[in-house]
Amino acid sequence: MHKAFETGHNGVVVSDHEIPDIEESPEAATPQDVLRWAVDRYGERLTLSVSFGGPEGMVLLDMLSRITDRVPAFTLDTGFLFEETVAFREEIMERYRVPLNVLTPGLSLEEQVERYGPELWSCKPDICCEVRKVEPQKRYLRDYDAWVTGIRRDQTPQRADTPVLGQDDFFGVAKIAPLAGWSADDVEAYVHEYDVPLNPLLSMGYRSIGCEPCTRPVAPGEDPRAGRWADSDKTECGIHIAGGRVRRADT
Repeated sequence: MHKAFETGHNGVVVSDHEIPDIEESPEAATPQDVLRWAVDRYGERLTLSVSFGGPEGMVLLDMLSRITDRVPAFTLDTGFLFEETVAFREEIMERYRVPLNVLTPGLSLEEQVERYGPELWSCKPDICCEVRKVEPQKRYLRDYDAWVTGIRRDQTPQRADTPVLGQDDFFGVAKIAPLAGWSADDVEAYVHEYDVPLNPLLSMGYRSIGCEPCTRPVAPGEDPRAGRWADSDKTECGIHIAGGRVRRADT
């Protein structure tokens, strides 16, 4: 361990905690220690993704805000978000001191309809996700060296092997998942302990919240992500699949 400077070597305030050297054993580190290490290592070349849908991003936003106010967060506004999600985002960023970048697609909804036809999300959802999520994030991450994400291994089979510290070759950045080893109960416990605000849709039967046309509430006992792209075999938007395995779109 080494003692963090009041202002870290990247010019970022990281707190007066000791920062562990976690690279050799990241699985043994707490999410807070992973974040402190990442802030100290990457400084303002680090960024956190927050969807303002699930609790994981909110937990990391809360943790990061207790460490620094210089590392930015980002969120994707696809143009199809629930009104509740947008209102929650605006309300919540008055509480947290972390700067937020709201990313929008290169194509407006009208331009997308003109190019691909109406309701692309229903007939070609992979291309819709590519245009409205993957491409904006790829453009944004060109200016960063590391990306913090709230994904957990037990969310989907595709995420089961998620490392705490990894490299995302598609986006060209280090990919850091401090909550990879946490369970839903761990996340809930942090939410209650620190009074972390959550999207109101989570109390209305939604367990995993994405774009409104592609998200429905889930029944008791149903898989939390069963409401995403229901009645199809699609399980990921393409952001968290190795190599960004979604159909390419000309944007």
